[in-house]
Amino acid sequence: MPEQTEQLTRLLADHFVAHQEATTSALAAIADSAVASGAAVVHCLERGGKILAFGNGGSATQASHLAGELLGRFRENRQPYPAIALSSDAGSVTCIANDFGFDSLFARQVEALAQPGDVVVGITTSGRSQNVLRGLAAARKAGATSVALTGAAGLVDGSADHVVAVPSTVTAHVQEIHLMVIHVWCAGVDEVLSAG
Repeated sequence: MPEQTEQLTRLLADHFVAHQEATTSALAAIADSAVASGAAVVHCLERGGKILAFGNGGSATQASHLAGELLGRFRENRQPYPAIALSSDAGSVTCIANDFGFDSLFARQVEALAQPGDVVVGITTSGRSQNVLRGLAAARKAGATSVALTGAAGLVDGSADHVVAVPSTVTAHVQEIHLMVIHVWCAGVDEVLSAG
């Protein structure tokens, strides 16, 4: 047991130091894109649009987290804002994956739900997830604003109106910084829209 405690203590310190280094380097690299995409989210909700968010695995939970903060609350009690995490409906996800293939998972939903004035957020730490890339392409086709949260590679073989590319190849740190960006967006929604 003492050996495990020592290992966990070292892992905790190492992870926190690495997170701090990743966060410091990310701040300069993503500040403009994180602010611009956050402004797009606020502007969308201010004008009555909705947020559609999606990703795979850990990124799916980030999409759900964003939707939950907007539908519920972040810091302030305020009106709910329309947000849907496209990874969360097991029936739709399994139906689309089974009938159309996993690569069509998000594009099919975006085609059905996205409209001009909406913001579609695709989250992929690798920048390579085909279903995320196709979902973002469907957003642009629908006239919605597309936002990608990625790692250091950016979007590989894809594009979006806003790309927040965290300059790290460590998935855990990329996800942690994505969550920080999402929280900044939600703080902006609280501050700007509550004041308006």
